[in-house]
Amino acid sequence: MELRVLNYFLTVAREKTISKAAEVLHLSQPTLSKQLKELEEELGVTLFIRGNRSITLTEDGLYLANRGKEILSLVELTTSNLLQNETISGKIMIGAAETRGFEFIGSVLHELREKHPDITFQLHSGNADDVLEKIEHGLLDFGLVINPAEKLQYEYLPLTIEDTWGILVNTKHPLAKKVVVTPSDIDANPIVVSNQSFIDNQLASWLGGHFEQLNVIGRYNLLYNASLLAKENIASILCIDGIINTENTNLKFIPFSPPLTAGISIVWKKNQTFSSASKEFLRLIQKTCSKSIL
Repeated sequence: MELRVLNYFLTVAREKTISKAAEVLHLSQPTLSKQLKELEEELGVTLFIRGNRSITLTEDGLYLANRGKEILSLVELTTSNLLQNETISGKIMIGAAETRGFEFIGSVLHELREKHPDITFQLHSGNADDVLEKIEHGLLDFGLVINPAEKLQYEYLPLTIEDTWGILVNTKHPLAKKVVVTPSDIDANPIVVSNQSFIDNQLASWLGGHFEQLNVIGRYNLLYNASLLAKENIASILCIDGIINTENTNLKFIPFSPPLTAGISIVWKKNQTFSSASKEFLRLIQKTCSKSIL
């Protein structure tokens, strides 16, 4: 499958009609239709359902559209990082879970761009599972993940930063009067927890192995939308501190007792071939971490 034809397919998927896509691509409709038919024959699948006014992607078409965007993005990034002059430049792809530890990444990027202003970056927010998957597929150079994410198959550097776990509640919630919450405090309360793969084990350990007894009514990927449920007093949200600003709101974060903390690591793929920009980013992170340890 040629990248040119993949771009044709993605344009048709975006424009919803062959005629509009052909106009955007500066092709004739018969030429574009022929290219798409040959693509379907090459892959052995049907990508479109052709209607009277528009086309609809099949399940295979949706899969190719999602993967195709990632492929072209990776090609664009690779080309950008290769077409650079003697100045250190290029784009760094960074994924991060929701953590205040990203302030560390921010300080490194600030210093990096002061030295090399031609360096750009793209950020992707997601939980550890999502970030690690994109690193594995080459769509991210680095990821900032909350421990204990599975990192054995990656290179990683633990940061001297820890996140604090607790519960986010509406100020009218009975638990809002407490300074800390214990496992017995949350047994009967409707709660929402993160859907990251390692969270259940971590919470089960803190709860003494009784995670199944919790009244879990939902799970979240990123915290902001879940926090709106706490604002409506629908449920309490198990989360880390500092992600949601509770100042002048009807929300309160209460830490766990005994304390439950999680370290943070920066991870990257083993034997990764980095661009000059990513090499400089990693060098600066390692230098900064070495200073903080000393």
